Amino acid sequence: MKAFNWKAIYLSLLLSIVLISCQNGAIIPPDAKQIAKELTIHGDTRIDNYYWLNERENPEVIAYLEAENNYTKAILKPTEKFQEDLFNEMKSRIKEDDESVPYKENGYFYYTRYETGKEYPIYCRKKENPEAPEEILLDVNKMADGFEYFHVSGLSISPDNKILAYGVDTVSRRKYTLYFKNIETGELFPETIINTGGSAAWANDNKTVFYEQKDDQTLREYKIFRHELGTGTLNDKEIFYEEDETFNTYVYKSKSEKYIIIGSSSTVSDEYRVLDANNPGGEFMVIQPREKGLEYSVSHFGDYFYIRTNLNAINFKLVKTPINKTGKENWIDVIPHNDDIYLENIEIFKNFLVLEERKDGLNQVRIIKWSDNSEHYLDFGEETYTAYISMNPDFDSDLLRYGYSSLTTPSSTIDYNMVTREKTIKKEQAVLRGFDKTNYESKRIFATASDGKKVAISLVYRKGIKLDGTNPALIYGYGSYGATMDPYFSSTRLSLLDRGFVYAIAHVRGEQYYGRQWYENGKLLNKINTFTDFIACSEYLIEQGYTSNEKLFAMGGSAGGLLMGAIANMRPDLYKGIVAQVPFVDVVTTMLDETIPLTTNEFDEWGNPKDSTYYNYMLSYSPYDQVKAQNYPAMLVTAGLHDSQVQYWEPAKWVAKLRDMKTDNNVLLLYTNMEAGHGGASGRFQALKEYALEDAFIFRQLGITE
Repeated sequence: MKAFNWKAIYLSLLLSIVLISCQNGAIIPPDAKQIAKELTIHGDTRIDNYYWLNERENPEVIAYLEAENNYTKAILKPTEKFQEDLFNEMKSRIKEDDESVPYKENGYFYYTRYETGKEYPIYCRKKENPEAPEEILLDVNKMADGFEYFHVSGLSISPDNKILAYGVDTVSRRKYTLYFKNIETGELFPETIINTGGSAAWANDNKTVFYEQKDDQTLREYKIFRHELGTGTLNDKEIFYEEDETFNTYVYKSKSEKYIIIGSSSTVSDEYRVLDANNPGGEFMVIQPREKGLEYSVSHFGDYFYIRTNLNAINFKLVKTPINKTGKENWIDVIPHNDDIYLENIEIFKNFLVLEERKDGLNQVRIIKWSDNSEHYLDFGEETYTAYISMNPDFDSDLLRYGYSSLTTPSSTIDYNMVTREKTIKKEQAVLRGFDKTNYESKRIFATASDGKKVAISLVYRKGIKLDGTNPALIYGYGSYGATMDPYFSSTRLSLLDRGFVYAIAHVRGEQYYGRQWYENGKLLNKINTFTDFIACSEYLIEQGYTSNEKLFAMGGSAGGLLMGAIANMRPDLYKGIVAQVPFVDVVTTMLDETIPLTTNEFDEWGNPKDSTYYNYMLSYSPYDQVKAQNYPAMLVTAGLHDSQVQYWEPAKWVAKLRDMKTDNNVLLLYTNMEAGHGGASGRFQALKEYALEDAFIFRQLGITE
């Protein structure tokens, strides 16, 4: 077979695209070639002219992505200085020499710090008290030297405090290599373990760990192995194999340090098995065999396992069961089901049980004393906010550490004495450049959906704006997997607010903002509610004078990018511009391909299109399939070449099809990060450049230049 000079072909293609783009001095967008691909199922044939863009190793594909990047750069060239100014503005609000609040675990205080001018964290600890000499566990800045992307995950310490296990991803594909470090000597153990989930659970013998193995193609975590340090990886023993392709498996250690726990989960079902951490060679015991629709999670305390479950409880409840009688027939209610309160999370201490709840869309933290069942709630005092249980590894402590934030209040770490009920703010995120939270106002308003449901919108803006329809606004949404977009503080968002923007979060169905039913009503055959809710929120902002359709922008990422694609097709007239970050837009084709990461374990979220009912419903909203000859808003679409969750070709195909079919002259840009994946750049400052790019795109549409 003749050998091809792929580099020469690539450069030739790229040069031809650039030359075409510069004809007569005009900036002409790339024109992806069309190769008709017939996709037939259920007697229905779709023609996909851009299917070929999924050929990751094809030089023409890379050339096309680079050409799109060059086009984006050319269109936004007048904003280059503004982008740099925005980047510096965002960066200047960040305290560079920063440090997290230490937390205590097994005799050590652990914390993370950053140094001025450096991109990556330094992981540290101090023995017995915060004033002791510092031990540096990992300086990620040194480790990342020479890499375009570098991410460390899953740091865990052996029970004797001598060995550190951690995962490293240098591609942004979320395939981690496990390393083991002797903390006393600083030397790495010779063995490394590839294709893992990035973490390890230590048995109590200080030499045995359990870890997840990923499928090389689908990236599904499908096996649990046991590894003994010093024996090499060839002797690792497979402990559990998850053969059901709709499930992922994972392993962790209980807070009580007494059990190794293997979990196996799909969208709507869970199964757990446990092993005494003192007996790593023993057999795992199943807590409750999996059942379709039965979800549960496991914690250990004393003679019982405590289980958060949806068994006859759509909003979840808390039960307990003896450690030797774990089946659901033995489950005893501790916190009964409540139709009005969604139980999100629990934290167990020796003297207290802490519940993370959600009522009427707002977070609540409920504290119950074991000895007499007396209880109380924390008071947060704002109309819309985010509160959550933070790091609490010390089982014997009476201090609850929690986090708090709102659209106007920077993130705070707070210690709460559950006995005296005293709060101590350990740290509030430093925001430089003279930030004063009293200059901003946040509130919650409610739009009415097409079926009459009330949809909450969290808002923030600078005080003093007039509701006369002249304000620019950005509305953000997600609406999938039950993930709730709580109103949190963002220092980068200040660049919008200080230029007169109203920022809004639409709490659409598909989240769990109003409990589990809010999620159920935004998935599967109810998915369109997510899109119509967002449209209703956008219309309400305009009706109430917060903005107009000439100044309203929409943003969402990943499954939120699906939302952006849907609303672009359904109501393009509502928006001046749309930013779709790594959008999941080729829904039907992706969900028909079980070799693509995340497909098989998401059938319960979107449906399986091999069933004609789901196929037809998904096809009715799939953004790529529903592109039509109509006017679209200005759009910026982003992608990551190594994205493990939304493959780069989805946004690339979508943009190519939009270019071919849209009837307007509004700008359409595709930016692909050629070195990163779903989460973008790995450094804490490099990510700001992507925020600056997005903001500059938005500002450009309004003629804002500084």
